[in-house]
Amino acid sequence: MPDVRRYMARAGELFRVPADNPELTRAQFQAFSKQVPLLYFILITNSLALAYTFLPLAPAWLTVSVPALLSTITGVRMLWWLRQGEVTSSDAEVLHNLRVTNRIAGPIGALFVVWSFALFPYGDPFAKGQVAFYMAVTVIGIIFCLMHLRSAALIVTLVVIVPYVIFFMSTGVHALRAIAVNQLLVSGAMVTVLFIYYRDFAALVASRKSLLAEQAATQALSDENFRLANLDSLTDLPNRRRFFSELTHAFAEAERDGTRLAVGIIDLDGFKPINDTYGHTVGDRVLMEAARRISEVCKSRGSQVHLARLGGDEFGLVVVGNPTDDDLLALGREITDLIKLPYQFDTTHTGLSCSTGFALYPRSAMAADALYECADYALYHAKRRARGQAIIFSTELEAEIRSRSVIEHLLRTADFETEMDLAFQPIMDATNARTTGFEVLARWRSPKLGLVSPSSFIPAAERIGVIRALTRVLLVKALATARTWPDDIRMSFNLSAHDICSPEGILPLISIIHASGVPPRRIEFEITETAVTFDFARAEESIAALKAIGCGISLDDFGTGYSSLSHVHRLPLDKLKVDRSFVRDVNANPVSHKIIKSLTGLCADMEISCVVEGVETKEQLDSLKRLGADYIQGYYFAEPMPAEAIYGFLTKERQRFAEPAGAKVAGLSA
Repeated sequence: MPDVRRYMARAGELFRVPADNPELTRAQFQAFSKQVPLLYFILITNSLALAYTFLPLAPAWLTVSVPALLSTITGVRMLWWLRQGEVTSSDAEVLHNLRVTNRIAGPIGALFVVWSFALFPYGDPFAKGQVAFYMAVTVIGIIFCLMHLRSAALIVTLVVIVPYVIFFMSTGVHALRAIAVNQLLVSGAMVTVLFIYYRDFAALVASRKSLLAEQAATQALSDENFRLANLDSLTDLPNRRRFFSELTHAFAEAERDGTRLAVGIIDLDGFKPINDTYGHTVGDRVLMEAARRISEVCKSRGSQVHLARLGGDEFGLVVVGNPTDDDLLALGREITDLIKLPYQFDTTHTGLSCSTGFALYPRSAMAADALYECADYALYHAKRRARGQAIIFSTELEAEIRSRSVIEHLLRTADFETEMDLAFQPIMDATNARTTGFEVLARWRSPKLGLVSPSSFIPAAERIGVIRALTRVLLVKALATARTWPDDIRMSFNLSAHDICSPEGILPLISIIHASGVPPRRIEFEITETAVTFDFARAEESIAALKAIGCGISLDDFGTGYSSLSHVHRLPLDKLKVDRSFVRDVNANPVSHKIIKSLTGLCADMEISCVVEGVETKEQLDSLKRLGADYIQGYYFAEPMPAEAIYGFLTKERQRFAEPAGAKVAGLSA
């Protein structure tokens, strides 16, 4: 009994419109609404043709009144369905309309069947054959038109075909019986096709639903990836990629409309000491708060200022709306004033400032990337000479850039062997103030420019790709000088990121060392934090190669770059050099005092030496000795000197330590 009930329930489902699949129901409705008008058209025209056949044979009420009534009913339904193509219906309305069609399909079909049978007795053999033909052809057309609504098609088939077969089989006419059997077989085949078509239609809708869901998921993922690719995860501001996209778009509009456009670059002053003193967690919170404050200023100007985080503690601005110099300076001052307000995090209380560089189109540059470079140079100038202020790129700064271009041009054609010279600054033992080595400093005497500062020509050599050739020449000269020193005096030589991260590797420098005759144990290479982070994996390999032959490694300018303690821990360092910027105010600034104390403690824990550079006064020296510095370097002991002055410097030092007057310095050639 349960199986019978289950079977009956499943059979009953064939005659109902399913309500549990809105996508299938809507697809049925959309396809069905295009075919129902055709269904009613077939029904009306075939019925009128049958009525016309019986017009001289049957009563008027059967040939005129009834067909008119049936045609009116079906005509109204046809017009209603024609209007549905212009109406947007909800899922509930779609289901309701299909159910109404399902409910009226049987009664309408029954009316036409009864009418057809009522006409049959009045006809001659040809007219009676017309009735059989009418019912057979019409029901086939209706089944085709109702294929997208399986339940209605089955109802009409049963309402028409079952009486049709019974009626014509009972006539006793062999031809009509044959037609009835034939119609039964054709209808069975049609129903089979109907089930197959409906199954495939439902599968197609399901696959389309799955495809749409997959496309929606893909689009959502694509949108999220695009958002993440253009968003800074820490501050939720647009990132560097989005900034340059916005700049390109804004520049094109300014160029088209003939309006002014400005690019601004903001750099936080004093962020690095905060990050080093209080850790990256506090540093990140400072960055988020600074970003919020800058964003607050930008939002106050509506859509005229677009803000992005370019990386580190640097932010970018795209200023549209025809800004003037006064507008930019006012924007810079407002941002600076807000950034200067104290930052309070739990028990941590700190402060910082910011410098800003602006460049204005079309005055400063005629291309988007050139405009950015001008703003970057204005920021560079602000940090050097007007820290904490906003600077607009000017003709004076343009002259500086041209001067930089001149340096780059002359470097390309310079004879390093004759034009490059060396100076040497002593590195002293903090406990007894005796010289333990000399740092090698490059000097360029250009025939056209005269003496050029290393701060100008070293970055230029890196930019134009001649730094490796310059390093090799300077190293040969430095080793030739170091060979004349006593065996206990070491040489400290600076390497750039290009030297330790180049595809050629460190092998050319190792060859120079082996050819010099100077023991590698007397050579120490200084590498900056930025050089290490330029390509840490390759830098690590180069440092390992230098250590393998016996050279020492110092991490230079520690505290000003971007390395992390994990980098420091992974490198085989011998010394860590504390940048001079922390020494300048070590006795006046508690933050600088804490940083140096932390760094000397770090060196002690890692069992490496701590070198502090930039010492200029006895007070600084005394403080650094108390803080645990191992080695000292600075003008307090000596300025950089030429090679020929080293002999005299060491001689005086030995005399200062009460060595016999006139005694020669062992191992030093005059």
